[in-house]
Amino acid sequence: MSYMTAVVRKIIKSVDWLIVGPLIFIALAGMITMNSFVEESHFFNRQIIWVIISLLTLFLASMIDWRFLRRSGVIVTAFLASCFILLLLFGVGPTKGARSWFDLGSFAFQPVDFVKLVLVVLLAKYFGRRHIEIANVRHILVSGFYTFCLFVLVFLQPDFGSAIIIFLIWFGMVLVSGISKKHLIAVFLVGMISFGGLWTFVFQDYQKQRISSFIHPLTDLQGAGYNAYQSTIAVGSGEIFGKGVGLGSQSKLKFLPEYETDFIFAAFSEEWGFVGVVILFLFYAILFWRILDISKKGASNFEILFGMGLTTLLFSHFVIHVGMNVGLLPVTGITMPFMSYGGSHLLTEFLALGILMGMKNYGRPTDKITVKNEIVGIV
Repeated sequence: MSYMTAVVRKIIKSVDWLIVGPLIFIALAGMITMNSFVEESHFFNRQIIWVIISLLTLFLASMIDWRFLRRSGVIVTAFLASCFILLLLFGVGPTKGARSWFDLGSFAFQPVDFVKLVLVVLLAKYFGRRHIEIANVRHILVSGFYTFCLFVLVFLQPDFGSAIIIFLIWFGMVLVSGISKKHLIAVFLVGMISFGGLWTFVFQDYQKQRISSFIHPLTDLQGAGYNAYQSTIAVGSGEIFGKGVGLGSQSKLKFLPEYETDFIFAAFSEEWGFVGVVILFLFYAILFWRILDISKKGASNFEILFGMGLTTLLFSHFVIHVGMNVGLLPVTGITMPFMSYGGSHLLTEFLALGILMGMKNYGRPTDKITVKNEIVGIV
């Protein structure tokens, strides 16, 4: 009994409850929405299990000293393993549609969620080591190469949404790393000119049409824009106070597809209305504020950049999911953090927050020798 008491006390001390509190509310909001439209919800029952497992993962991760992630060998191994697993999907993934998950029978594993976290750690390590010489343009190119390898492997699945998130992680971390903005602008100009050349001289008319309908889905309401249109109806029909739990007609009558994953925000908005959305956004705001607050107090550049990268990862998911649910952004299949159905993304998100807490618990001010070793790549 005394041992269990000691473990519980350690967990209570290790966990940041300003993060866990909003997490629990957001997860409950997602599960209530999943369980609103059917008598026996397969998604709701499984989501309970995934949330419990994810919370336990967070508690465990918060008690671990994660400073070993600063070692070059650890992160290089994780990066190469990520590339290998993504390549493996092309051989053993689904034969139809996107090759983005492994079918393990009773459940599916989507490795790209963990790959995003590996990229955050990799870039935190890379930029953290080179903060003195960061203005050199080669750091854009080298970090871009690492990101490009993962981007291509995900894009070819094809998983356009996750590929966009991978790019945004790199872009966000580049902005906060101190890299020269002139060099960054030059790289983007080259990219825009290249795309313009492809659009003018390479892309066929049908390819241009696909890109246009992807960017502006509401222009094709009978095709690519159908889901986006139904989603905007669901959000708008919630009005001020919503229709009530289980009374969302768009979801209940199956007009709104994938209400448990891609369009869970729309389903939630229809039931809870503007007031419910404001409360939900408030909890997300507390969560993002707390992550940034912890990261800016990091013991070294690595911890600071990890927190910034994690914020970029979660905030990108949040903005894109909400944007596609209200018809402002293309439908890309991006999940709502901590709210959408799915074990892979929940485990990754809770694990990432647990790592952040572990860094806070075990972080110590970095001495000059360690900083010098990080710069030259010894640690």
